[in-house]
Order: sequence, then structure tokens, then C-alpha cells
Amino acid sequence: MKVLKFTAFLLVCLCFSPVLIFSQKLATGSYYQEVSQKIDLPKNAGLDVVKLFKHGQTIKAVTSHGIFYKQKGKWTGQPFVSGIINATADNSQTVWMNNDKTIWSEKGDRIPNPPRTDARQSITSTHWIDNNTLLTGTTHGLYTWNGTWVKSTSFPNIKINAITQGNDGTIWIAADEGLWRKKSGIWLDMDKIGLALGHDSQYLTVTTGLNGKDILFSSPKAIASLAADGNHWLKRGADGLPYGPATKILETDSLLWIGTPKGLIRKGKNWRYYSSKRWLPDDQINDILPIEPGKVWVATPNGISEIGLKSMTLEEKANGIEETIENRHNRIGIINRSKLAIAGDINSSFLENQDNDGLWTSCYLIAESFRYAVTQSEDAKAKAKRTFEALERLETVTGIPGYPARSYVRSEDLLAPSRSPHPKNWHPSPDGKWQWLDDTSSDEIVGHLLSMSLYHDLVADDGEKKRVVDLIDRIVGNIVDNDLQLIDYDGKPTRWAIWTPDSLNRSSNWLYEKGLNSLQILSSLQTAYHFTGKAKYKKVYQHLIEKEGYAKNALEAKMTDPFDISHSDDILNFLPYYNLLNYAPKDDPSYPLYLQSLSRSWKAVRSDNMPVWNVFASALLKEDMDLSIALREIQTFPLDLITWSVENSHRWDLRVDEFPGRGRSPQSYTALPSPEGNAFRWNTNPKQLDIGGGGKTEVSGTYYLVAYWMGRYYGYWE
Repeated sequence: MKVLKFTAFLLVCLCFSPVLIFSQKLATGSYYQEVSQKIDLPKNAGLDVVKLFKHGQTIKAVTSHGIFYKQKGKWTGQPFVSGIINATADNSQTVWMNNDKTIWSEKGDRIPNPPRTDARQSITSTHWIDNNTLLTGTTHGLYTWNGTWVKSTSFPNIKINAITQGNDGTIWIAADEGLWRKKSGIWLDMDKIGLALGHDSQYLTVTTGLNGKDILFSSPKAIASLAADGNHWLKRGADGLPYGPATKILETDSLLWIGTPKGLIRKGKNWRYYSSKRWLPDDQINDILPIEPGKVWVATPNGISEIGLKSMTLEEKANGIEETIENRHNRIGIINRSKLAIAGDINSSFLENQDNDGLWTSCYLIAESFRYAVTQSEDAKAKAKRTFEALERLETVTGIPGYPARSYVRSEDLLAPSRSPHPKNWHPSPDGKWQWLDDTSSDEIVGHLLSMSLYHDLVADDGEKKRVVDLIDRIVGNIVDNDLQLIDYDGKPTRWAIWTPDSLNRSSNWLYEKGLNSLQILSSLQTAYHFTGKAKYKKVYQHLIEKEGYAKNALEAKMTDPFDISHSDDILNFLPYYNLLNYAPKDDPSYPLYLQSLSRSWKAVRSDNMPVWNVFASALLKEDMDLSIALREIQTFPLDLITWSVENSHRWDLRVDEFPGRGRSPQSYTALPSPEGNAFRWNTNPKQLDIGGGGKTEVSGTYYLVAYWMGRYYGYWE
């Protein structure tokens, strides 16, 4: 079979354009990773940044308190007044600032008695049209300073929002009542010559394009261009504009940057929307300053963010995530998300037990097993071994052979209470050294069996292989010996780990999980039989196939429309396919049903754009199941792994589904890229519009690691 090869071209436009090529070789090379970093200002500057300028090698930041200069990495400047609301630069690159009463320059020059006819009038915008003439827009019309103040009687008494000047000297004004052009001394309201009625004759900003000739402007529902060559354009929500109205537009290097009251937008080949504290200190955009190609500073009321590109490889990103895990996510071998005592501050990170520690630790072992198989790295081998031993301990601490706990802590450790609606209890280990959490779920079982199988096949030495086989035998044997149920410490089945036909086939309470749990137990039995060769596993497997119809049940493993869709079940769905399709004999009469089941499950999740499922489906079905989308998503996966609160329900470009997600959460028809949402785990809904989090946790990034290293293992990318 030919191997798929992807080449990711490096585009200055920041857009990723993976090209699918069939070859026997892997692609190599780097790509551009979007990154954001906070720019620290002097403490006395405050955080409300009004305007930004770059003159030579000096960056000038105007805040509500004054002007500050950054040269050679150091800030200088002192506050001198409060209430600065705007700034502009003259032809000599001198910055002039104003509050609603006064205009003065950074050199200390002052323009006396600015226009203010009454208490309600204030300055809204300023623009130097030559070395001696300053145009000043106000809430009540236009004024000119040329040694004295003169009100423009030819311009209406309306609120002005922005002023700009083209290369040919034409003046343009965006106002609450019209987009105005002054050419050859004559003012013309462009609405009068046919601007679309949808603009509502209200214009928020106007500026020149990169060529100094095109005029870019915004209205409440769109952005638009009056192009010098006649190729005018209009962009609204239906065209992909994420939000507006735009209050700042900047064209640089074939990119369009757009500032709004709720986030930053970038238009290259595709649209990108930056909001939340992952990208910005505040979603209100005051100004945008190009620093170098592909990099901008963004001014907000709460400081400055630098948004740009970093050339790197996918493996370098993976190595960075590995470092994050080692620093903040390893709790006695358990790998899970960390908590942040101070929102967004990784230095306040701490670890505590969580209900599904066993599952998420298993996912890390999956990643490390594939990583070792690809790289033969001793670091990967050591981490895989450490993680397997953590999973092994989950079983030994309970003192019940074949019963792994959900989580464990040392006996002297404090416990975080379970957040599950189903009661869970802590128990001491037989040796008194540990405490463990009961009510183990099917989540843990599917995670353990796949991860330990991969560890056995790809990493373990002969001695470790026996430990793996014995552990798999104990876990599946325990389930088989208890009528296909996982029995808890109290002799009763756990809440979710139930696979018996009496429940799945003969109880309406399990109709939703019938196909899913049938798939799981068939995979578990095939796994145990593959490793142990014990006839009892094959016997039970055949009984479930021939007498109970479990293979046919598995055709509906993924419950989808018109049912309530559970993304938390996707791990329970996809992980069992791997062992079932790899360990079941190809001549098994049920094998075609398993392939059919996987194909159906894949189609149900295809629109989620979850790279891990694209890779799973491609590897097992031996077809390209949207691998280009998987590559795009792992490239855009952010370096910041903090679960910030994110809002997208206000967006213009997303169509809201009439059917909400689980918990009645509003969702989009299309999946959000992880930088614009919070799909950091493979059990989340990537279409959910608004996500909480508040910056109080950091995920481990295992979701990325599994998708990347599994894709590497199967030769889909380098």
C-alpha cells in the first residue's frame, strides 16, 4: 500500500495549504505556528493602550496617561496627563495626542483652544494633511487648524469617526451620516452615488490600503474597499467576516487585519479570529501595528499582545508539550490536566486527583508508545514504562485482582472530592500506602486495554510483556467471571462498566449504549484471546456473536442524529476498534461488520474535524479519511494549553444549529478550530460556541500527541 505524504508549504499569509501527494517517502520541513505573547509595559504607563506607532527602530505606545518609547528592548517615558483618547502622527513622525479638551505633541507643543463649543462636544479623530494643517473631527463636525481654528462650513454638523488621506491628496471621512470624500475642494457623500443601503449610511472607520490608493472602510454589517483599479469588494458574515463592526482596518503584506469590540480578525487566504485571553489581554481592539511581516502588536484597554508566527516542526511542538507534561502534569505517574490557583498563571500550577485519571493516563501511554516506535527515543521508552507502571498500580492498589481504580493518591495526600453526579468513594490499599477511587468506568477499561496492548507490541521488553499480558488477563478475566460486568468493592456492578446481554439486549435503559458497549466487550475479548490464547475468551466472544448478535449491535456503536450526540462517548467508541480490527482474524465472519461499523462511526464524526479520529479511521480502514484536515488541525493546535473562557455565539460567520448540544449548549453547524474554541480533548464538542474555563486549568496536550505520533507511525506526515 502506498504511503500518504503531506507537504506543508510555508506561506507568508499564515495560511496552511497541505498538499496530498502519493509517495514512498515522508514529508519533511517546518510550518508557521501562530503564537501570542504579552508585551510588558512600564508600570506607570497603565494598561489602556490607545495608539501604537513605529518610527524607525522606535515603537511608541500612547496610553491613556502618556507616551512611552521602546528602543533596544527597553521602555522609557513618564505619564503626564490622564484621559488621552486618540493620537496621530504628522509628516515629521511627531506624535500628537488629545483628550476631549486638549491637543499636544510628544515634544510638548500645544495647540490652544481646540474646538469645544459646548460641554457635549468632544474630539473624535485627528489627521495631519500636511506639515501645517490638522483636520480634527468632533461629535459636531469638522475643524481645521492652520495657526487658527476654522470650522468647515461645507461639511455637515455630524459626528466624525475617522479621517484618512489617499496618496493623491483626497480626504476621506467616516461619519455617523455618510462616507465622505473631498476632492478638488468639493465634499461628496458617497452614499449619494450608490453605496449599498445595507451600510445604513453609518461608517465606523476609513483608511488607505497598502498601496495608498485603495480606500478601506467599515459599516455596522461589513467591511469594504473602493479599489483604485475598480476591483471593489465587500465582506460580511456570509463572506466569512467573523464579527463587526470593524473599528480598525490595516492592510499589510497581503493580509488584512481587522479590529472589533470583540476580538481581532485576520484575512489572508482564509479568515482567522483571535479572541479570549489565549490571544489578547482584552477583546476590544484599539489599534494594530505591523512590526515585521506576519507579526503585529495589538493595543487593547488591558495591554498589548504580539501576534505572529514561529517557524517550527510538528515534532518540536510535540517536544514542547512533553516538557509541559513533565513540568506540570505528572502526578506520581498519573498524567492529567493541572489546576491553576491564579487564572492563566502557569506558575500557580498544582496537581490533584481527578475522576478519570486512568483514562487520560492511558491516552498518554498511547502517545508514548507510538512515539517510541517512531523515534526509538530512550526518553519515550522511559516515560512509557513509567506510565504503564502507573496503570499497573491502579489495579494493584485496589487489592481486587482485575479491578483497576479510577485514580489513586498516597495515603497521606489530601483528596479532591469527586465531581461526578454518581457517588464515588475512596478506600485504603491493602498495604495502607495508597488510597484509591472506586466506581471505575468503561472509560478506564477501553483506555487500559488499548494503551497496554500498544505498550506490549511497540515498547516492552520480554519481562514487561509478561506483566502486560498478565494484567490484561486479570482485567478481562475478572469481567468474564462476573457475567461481563465490572464488580466494585461492594460486590455490585459499577455504574457504566456493564456489557452483559441482560442489560444491553434486554433492558431499555441501555438502548443508547447497546452498540457502543457491544463493540467494547468484543474488542476486550479479542484482545485477551490474542495475548493469552485462553479458550474461555474465544468461547464467550463466539457466544456473544452467534447467540446475542453483538457484532450486529456494534453497527450502531456511534449514536447520532436524531439522538442526542455524546462526544464523551467518542473515545469509548474509537479506541476499541483498534484492537478489534488488528487482533481479530481477517477471516472472522464478523470482520466486515466491524469495518462497516467503523466507517459509519467515522461518517458520524467527520464534520467534527477531530484529527485523532481522522488518523484512527485512516489507519484502520486503509483509506484517506480527511488526513489533510487532520494535518491542518494539528498545525493550528495552539501552544497555549490553558482552558480560557471563549465566546463565539456572537459571530456573524457561524450558522447556529437549531439543535443545541448536550446540556442545551448552543452549537455551530461547523467545527471551530481549536485556537478559536477549546477542543483540547477528544471528548469535547468542537462545535460548541461558548466555553467556560476561566483560565483555571491547563490541559496536558495528550490529544495532540496521540494524533501526531500515531500519524507519524502510519507515515502520514513527518
